[in-house]
Amino acid sequence: MKPSHIEHIGIAVKNIEESIKFYEEILGLKCYAIEEVKDQKVKTAFFMVGQTKIELLESTDPEGPIGKFIEKKGEGVHHIAFAVNEINSQLKELTDKGINLIDKQSRKGAEGLDIAFIHPKSTGGVLMEICEHPIEK
Repeated sequence: MKPSHIEHIGIAVKNIEESIKFYEEILGLKCYAIEEVKDQKVKTAFFMVGQTKIELLESTDPEGPIGKFIEKKGEGVHHIAFAVNEINSQLKELTDKGINLIDKQSRKGAEGLDIAFIHPKSTGGVLMEICEHPIEK
């Protein structure tokens, strides 16, 4: 696998509106998109920092992945996402190399990206996401 760049860093937050205020008022960034991804039980907010995005993640269901993460670990960095080309080929390559995947095939994520997660057991404890923008296909 050869990522082209860091697509975004995902940060789990309890209250997305309060967190947006911090990023805008203290860091001087501008939230350019807020989106709910219903099948992932999450509300997202995005900021650009140079060429990299920050994605705030608020759970819309305590039993969703972000709700469970915050319950166990509290707020903080949830995952790092790498941009790739041909995401499903990358997933096959990772499987062939014995990497433990959360997603065997890509699925739709925020901003229309095709996404898949790599299990932290295979990455030294870091949840990693790979993603591909549909227009890059």
